[in-house]
Amino acid sequence: MLEGLPPHRPTHVLRLDTNERAARAMTDLIGEVFDPTETAVAAFEAEDGKTWHLEAYFSEEPDEEAVRELIRPILGDAADGATFAAIDQQDWVRASLEGLKPVRAGRILVHGSHDRGRVQPNDLPIEIEAALAFGTGHHGTTLGCLMALVDEVKRRRPHRILDVGTGTGILGLAAARLLHKTVVAGDLDPEAVATARTNAAFNGLANLMAFYEAPGLRHPLARHTRAFDLVFANILARPLTRLAPSLARAVATDGTLVLSGLIPRDVPGVLSAYAAQGFRLRRRRLIEGWATLELRRGGGAARPR
Repeated sequence: MLEGLPPHRPTHVLRLDTNERAARAMTDLIGEVFDPTETAVAAFEAEDGKTWHLEAYFSEEPDEEAVRELIRPILGDAADGATFAAIDQQDWVRASLEGLKPVRAGRILVHGSHDRGRVQPNDLPIEIEAALAFGTGHHGTTLGCLMALVDEVKRRRPHRILDVGTGTGILGLAAARLLHKTVVAGDLDPEAVATARTNAAFNGLANLMAFYEAPGLRHPLARHTRAFDLVFANILARPLTRLAPSLARAVATDGTLVLSGLIPRDVPGVLSAYAAQGFRLRRRRLIEGWATLELRRGGGAARPR
């Protein structure tokens, strides 16, 4: 599970081992106290089935004693065992990916170079190396969106696809690989866009990707009314709510809108914002504590599955 998206340029990390109860409590606490655009915390179960590894990433050097005191009510004296370290800007994502297994959604397989040998003849591989932008495919939000893509293609084949907040470009690349259609993908972070372009070229998909650098849909490539059959927006609850009118305008009359980057408590507010734009929930997924929503225009609200 992970609370908040990892900062694009983290400088420091907190690490400690604890139990599941404390890990979940600390994930909630740090997510509430710190700005989610500047801090992220992840907790993962160890192989022994008892220990949980917790890591919190900070975009600026934290006040170590203040953080220890913040978590002390949960951990007690074990808070003193938390370690803080500076992160090498070029290596932090690469280190975080070491040992991670490939991620599969249908025939789509997201993997690093060390797992090329796991690609099967029928797979649609996307190779993503570590980079200073979010979106490796191992995060629950990204996997939820990939699964939504696979489900959408089972129903129909979208022709026009938009990926808002593309990060490393993984969702756009997967859609291009699966559908052989041009995908428009944008991000407000120039480093993310540069990384996504590199990934597209490396995967032989540059000719199917149209990238833009701008916040939200504020670019001629994205600013088209009811133009896109499938729209992804894997960001956070607050910007998703703010972008509701512009995202709604972009989705074709019979199109599908996939939203992610949401923890469960965010879902009612986001659904309300998009209901005001005429959208209803078709399906909700919960993966690693993150919700992914598939929305369509009009009609009665589908029962969440």
